[in-house]
Amino acid sequence: MSYFNNLEREMRRLIEWLDLAKERGADTSALESEILGFIAKAKDEAKKLQPKPDFGYIEPDELEEIKALRRESPRVMPLNLTDDELYDRILGAWLGRCAGCVLGVPVEGRDRDFIKAWADKLGQSYPLSDYWADYPGISRIHYSEPVDCFVKRGIDHVGPDDDLVYTVLGLLILEEYGVDFTTEDVGSAWIKRLPMACTAEEAALENLKKGVSPKNAAEIDNPFIEWIGADIRSDTWGYAAPGLPEIAAEMAYKDAYLSHRRNGIYGEMFFSAVIAAAFAVKNLRDAIEMGAAEIPSTSRLYESIVETIEWVDKDKDWERTCGRIYEKYRGMSICHVFNNTALTIPALLYSDGDFERAIALAVMGGIDTDCNGATAGSIVGAAIGAKNIPNKWVEPFNDRLTTYLIDSKEHRITDLARRTWEIAKRCRARFD
Repeated sequence: MSYFNNLEREMRRLIEWLDLAKERGADTSALESEILGFIAKAKDEAKKLQPKPDFGYIEPDELEEIKALRRESPRVMPLNLTDDELYDRILGAWLGRCAGCVLGVPVEGRDRDFIKAWADKLGQSYPLSDYWADYPGISRIHYSEPVDCFVKRGIDHVGPDDDLVYTVLGLLILEEYGVDFTTEDVGSAWIKRLPMACTAEEAALENLKKGVSPKNAAEIDNPFIEWIGADIRSDTWGYAAPGLPEIAAEMAYKDAYLSHRRNGIYGEMFFSAVIAAAFAVKNLRDAIEMGAAEIPSTSRLYESIVETIEWVDKDKDWERTCGRIYEKYRGMSICHVFNNTALTIPALLYSDGDFERAIALAVMGGIDTDCNGATAGSIVGAAIGAKNIPNKWVEPFNDRLTTYLIDSKEHRITDLARRTWEIAKRCRARFD
């Protein structure tokens, strides 16, 4: 569904009339050129539109301005973990992200009613308690591998998905440039490693290839700058800064700025900080509160996070809270930062720290299910560690993950966790 259903319907009908005319032997080129000219002019006008006077939000793009609008919160927390315990938590975060992503891939883009009906059709329990038995889509390929590697009968490793590709890419950036990397470094890594991208990332990558500077790559022909693309790149920064939500958010900012603006940036900052906090706090609510404290309290995303927490407190029922979220964000793209963030928060809070329930609820909420399942799994995995994730969710992976990154396609999950752990120890050493 779109905010502009009438416009979409009329545009589709116009194209169908042009199709018919062409099929009947007409020369449609002049009219097509006229329409394209009008669309180009309309896009330029849309870019110039300004918020109404009563908009009421302050949403800067510059880091220091963002920091000035945060509420008070702990920025550095003691990390009372041995090295072995920290490794187990980081491994838990990696495995949790993998499990949530794999659970979400088969139903990506579906709404919660479809997901419940699909579980019923397959005879699977609801709430979900295992990987999907089958895939409802027509396509049998997901990126570069058969989609069967994301359903129970075919899972023998973690297959390629953008939600995990960017987590691996983040690690490669940290290994090459260190935690003080710049947005320019991220741009260089994208050019070197990314063969493809979607939405905001695709726009930024294409702009980089045209010679646009990393600082400006997000700003040309990119209406996706407040979508979820930066959000799904959150995790590595949180893993690398356990107990340091501000540092995690700063790294997230440098990464997000390449492709996003305003709430698109804040979404990545928020979840990076939540993950970082999850290593050090006793419950997920505290981690969420600390994550929210790293973005402007004057922003729409902050307001959405606070409102969603209030709904959870009031409703005490996951279905009811999801219904509120669907109603509020009706018409919004399924790849947007607001609706997906809002759906992930109840999954975490209603789970009470139970790994299976967290990833199940995140996926059952629908829309960008692989993103939300992966994020929920990452956060709970960081909070409880690999030893506390039920074996059925991780054993099928055989410690193997594949990506579509250039020159970085095969990985051992334990090796990714070990390399991340080394970086995290160095990052923590600055503050301990």
